[in-house]
Amino acid sequence: MNRRLLFWSLFLGGVLLDQIIKIWARGAMPPGGSLGGKPFPGFFEFTLVFNEGVAFGRMQGYGYLMAPIAIAIAGVAAWWSWKNPQDPKWHHTTAALLAAGAVGNLIDRLLFKKVTDMFHARFINFPVFNLADVLISVAAGMLFLTWLLEAIRERKAAVNPDSAPEV
Repeated sequence: MNRRLLFWSLFLGGVLLDQIIKIWARGAMPPGGSLGGKPFPGFFEFTLVFNEGVAFGRMQGYGYLMAPIAIAIAGVAAWWSWKNPQDPKWHHTTAALLAAGAVGNLIDRLLFKKVTDMFHARFINFPVFNLADVLISVAAGMLFLTWLLEAIRERKAAVNPDSAPEV
């Protein structure tokens, strides 16, 4: 698949799926309400909350600070994908997931001045989150893994230039 097409497919698909899930959550549950512990009571549940903060409920009332950051992240990711079509698909996937997560939450901030969250991982007592948060977290993990593998490759190349694996 063309890497630019990969980027835009993942980006648009991620934003669309995030918004569909949020629309469903707002229609299926009252604010602060849940679906009676579904799907997995005490482990992983659907609970509707609205986050006016920055991330995972922190800095309540300062969510507006994220709007310009989200716009910048999405813009840089799209620009990078367009300018670097030869880069690995892994990189385009990372950029698309990061941009989709940023834009998914940006849409909520612009329309509602708060972000819709609905996934509650009770088994680890984690704040309620949404798909956009998942996309951003996965992209961050992919970035970390990319940097780690690149550092390993560079270190091996410095020690033995003929044995460095390709990343």
